[in-house]
Amino acid sequence: MQSASDEWFDEAYYQRFYFDKKTSVIDPEHAQRLGAFVCSYLAYLRVPVRRVLDVGCGIGLWREAVARHFPGASYQGVEYSEYLCQRYGWERGSVVDYRPRDGEPFDLLICQGVLPYLSPADLKTALANLGRLSRGGLYIEAVAREDYERDIIDEELTDPRLFRHRAELYRRGLQPHFKELGGGVWLSRRAELPLFELECLGG
Repeated sequence: MQSASDEWFDEAYYQRFYFDKKTSVIDPEHAQRLGAFVCSYLAYLRVPVRRVLDVGCGIGLWREAVARHFPGASYQGVEYSEYLCQRYGWERGSVVDYRPRDGEPFDLLICQGVLPYLSPADLKTALANLGRLSRGGLYIEAVAREDYERDIIDEELTDPRLFRHRAELYRRGLQPHFKELGGGVWLSRRAELPLFELECLGG
């Protein structure tokens, strides 16, 4: 079982899933609401956000939300797609083994729609890498097998090549490094911030 090939993420892929209104999975209004939620929640928790990494940044939908809610914070977009790196100027890299040039962790880490493209072995490595890369907030979006079983996935729009990992596989890889806060938001265990017991899933 191999992870997605870099050949998948060519111009045709982004035309289908991003640019063609008939088949696009991108909803700009949803992206704005999501960005406002994540950034506002981290601001409420008083997570100091100065460095942001968007790994698997796509066309850069998060950049505007970061600039609006955390003016002055640096935004680093990293992409596996050579096509997008050439088109938008992103740094090329993978969530599996990406390391920043300066070696410093990030205050906000965004990983949206990337992890289901990874094989179980690569997923385990990537989740540990997210732990190394973060010292603050993490936003994860990844469809799980349970989402298919509950019939809340539009399979006509969803890439059929995604792995259908169980949600527990994601949580098991993240929990040594993060506290789950809900809504896809996690907080690094390195962040020295007081949280009420009921703010963390499972205590």
